[in-house]
Amino acid sequence: MAVTKAMTKAIPHVKSSKVEAWELEMKYENDSEGDATYYTSTFNTKVDAVDSISGATNFTKAAKGTFNLAALTALCPVTHWDAVFASQVESVITSPVVPPVADESFSVPS
Repeated sequence: MAVTKAMTKAIPHVKSSKVEAWELEMKYENDSEGDATYYTSTFNTKVDAVDSISGATNFTKAAKGTFNLAALTALCPVTHWDAVFASQVESVITSPVVPPVADESFSVPS
């Protein structure tokens, strides 16, 4: 299973020339398109510089040009997304649910 992931969207929310929040999206792909084991899923998140509930700092507010791919990826819950994607592949590709087969030959016992 060759899983690839790529950031497909990074939208900064800017105030006074500094990023206050990021909308991020990452696309996961299992194997290559056209393969029997191909599967894809897209995950997204919005990360505020300061968490509104806990007050924790997620990132330092700065100009949008100071954020590189590694910094943006670090803001994503990649470990969680990895686990969810693996579970999706498992349930759809590796071990799909097999529906029961109707036995039309069964006769009602007397």
